[in-house]
Amino acid sequence: MQLSVIIVNYNVKQFLKNLIESVLKAVENISYEIIVVDNASSDGSAEEIRNSFPHVKFIANKKNLGFGAANNQALEIAKGEFIVLINPDALVKTNTFDTLIKFFHDNPQTGMAGCKVLNPDGTLQLACRRSFPGVWTSFTKIVGLSSLFPKSKYFAKYNLTYLDENEIHEVDAISGSFMFFRKEVYEKVGGFDNDYFMYGEDLDLCYRVQKAGYKVYYVPTTEIIHYKGESTKRSSLDETVLFYDAMKIFVRKHFSNFFLVEIILRPAIFIRKLLAFINVYRLPIISVISDFTLLVFLLMFTEKLYAHGSWRGFPESVKPMVYILPAVFQIIVGIFAGAYKKNSLSILSTVISLIAGFILLSSMTFFMKQFAFSRVVVLLNYSFALLSFIVWRLIIKIIFRIGLETAELHKSTLVVTNGEENAQLIGKLKSNINSYFNIKGLIAIDNNLIGNKCGNYSFLGSIENIRKVIAHNKIQKVIFNSKEISFDKIFTVVSDCQGLNVEFLVSGSGYDFIVGKSNITLLDDIPLMKIEYNISTLFHQFFKRSLDLILSLVLLISVYPFTVLIKKVLKIDSDLIKFVLQIPQVLANRKSFVGPQKNSFINNLYIGKTGLTGFWYIENISPNDEDEIERLNIYYAKNQNIWLDLEILGRTISKMFFKQEK
Repeated sequence: MQLSVIIVNYNVKQFLKNLIESVLKAVENISYEIIVVDNASSDGSAEEIRNSFPHVKFIANKKNLGFGAANNQALEIAKGEFIVLINPDALVKTNTFDTLIKFFHDNPQTGMAGCKVLNPDGTLQLACRRSFPGVWTSFTKIVGLSSLFPKSKYFAKYNLTYLDENEIHEVDAISGSFMFFRKEVYEKVGGFDNDYFMYGEDLDLCYRVQKAGYKVYYVPTTEIIHYKGESTKRSSLDETVLFYDAMKIFVRKHFSNFFLVEIILRPAIFIRKLLAFINVYRLPIISVISDFTLLVFLLMFTEKLYAHGSWRGFPESVKPMVYILPAVFQIIVGIFAGAYKKNSLSILSTVISLIAGFILLSSMTFFMKQFAFSRVVVLLNYSFALLSFIVWRLIIKIIFRIGLETAELHKSTLVVTNGEENAQLIGKLKSNINSYFNIKGLIAIDNNLIGNKCGNYSFLGSIENIRKVIAHNKIQKVIFNSKEISFDKIFTVVSDCQGLNVEFLVSGSGYDFIVGKSNITLLDDIPLMKIEYNISTLFHQFFKRSLDLILSLVLLISVYPFTVLIKKVLKIDSDLIKFVLQIPQVLANRKSFVGPQKNSFINNLYIGKTGLTGFWYIENISPNDEDEIERLNIYYAKNQNIWLDLEILGRTISKMFFKQEK
């Protein structure tokens, strides 16, 4: 037998299915076996693989043994002359195994090799070629010098970014996501060290392979795509801690100067973790700093504003703590009230926290008379704070679009297909109510289809000029129909589109899922009646009606009279005029500013009052495409919130004024 393909799986069933499909196309001319070791997955992986691929050798563990230990289980029974270890969240090219087998035959001193590993956007995954983590190499990696100076041989040694990614190089180590080696190498040096749970075991194995007299190569003449980190997303493991713990195990095991490395790495790791924490929680950190600064400034301003008569301000003896402590107190209340979330700016939670803070602070002054300087100042300060906090959050949300909790709707999508299986895939995409794919058109595998239509969608180009189509149409997602396009062509497109910041997704062969770097989207239909949408909850209905009332009253007083006059005198009948003239119906609760165009119900499912505008107006949808309009209405009902309404209103006004669709 020429090749043993070993895959360790943990809760990535859909990725694993696509990988095996790509492996089967890559081993057509090779005698092979596929061994899958499942680390106690809870997503039905075992049943799925046994049913879909009965010829695959399957080992089901009762607990998660980790990456190295699970691979060792398969290595013990592998029979191939060559062995390849592949992460389940990867895709291999059709020529990958043939290319590497030939490379090993041409280079008998080679013990282990890795190919070029691509991210889903076509960029090189840096971990596919590395140096061992010595003192200086580890330090430059951890503190970020390797990222700041990627072309420097002195600073960028860890990921070897100064080397040409398209040339073959002998390297210290390759990535555990794809490791190709001779069976005799395993028999001589053994498998992975079980001291490593995850990360570092690949470095350790590469080190031992070279100590045994073999060479390790980076071979970029073939490639894989790796959706990095999918298994860790589905576990409770701290990826950062595991990575640096693995680095310390490696240094302790193989380098005599471990004590020196430990002294250098500990503060470096702390700084790195601190920077990672700041990056993840930057929005609440900025919010806390902004609110604290505002509270201190507003209290100083209120003191100056109210100082008169016998009260001339706070005593000098309590400054500056009299400004700082109330601000700190309010921030603490805000944290407990949920006003500082990782990915959102909640105005409701902020208002609640300010009300609670005012009540608590006012109550405390009854028990601490020595600090009860002026309750009027406290009242004024909180009134100013309420206005200021709401205003800056609104500005950030609406103008800069930061902290919005709306679903991603506007990501323009292309589907790569030849049309033969197009209807089934697009039907699944359109009927899936959990995600919305704003399909702009199709990309043909066959050039002869360019300019033709398939249903409601046109072929905008072919895979030969897809880069141009993506740039021209500002495409953000590309979905490959895996039944019609070979994995080789998928790799070609991904490589050619490097740098365009596009997410590439691959449909499952049965059109029941698509996989991409951010998530797995299941395309199975879900009964509508079993789902409760935002639009039907009292919470969202209250705020939606409040927005309709306030906005309609303001516009009726300020804009409506002038609009009626313009309509009668100038005889103008634009979309904007029609919009304003319907505002009384919003005030009377017969319509809403945002909602479906006609029907308020779909199959007895409430989707909201008829709207003056909605996705049906701002999106580039044909008025005759009733299925797409219905799907947009369902998507809106599911995700409705006040910020989504404000966004739709903003885009509506923009379209009415400038006659352009975004």
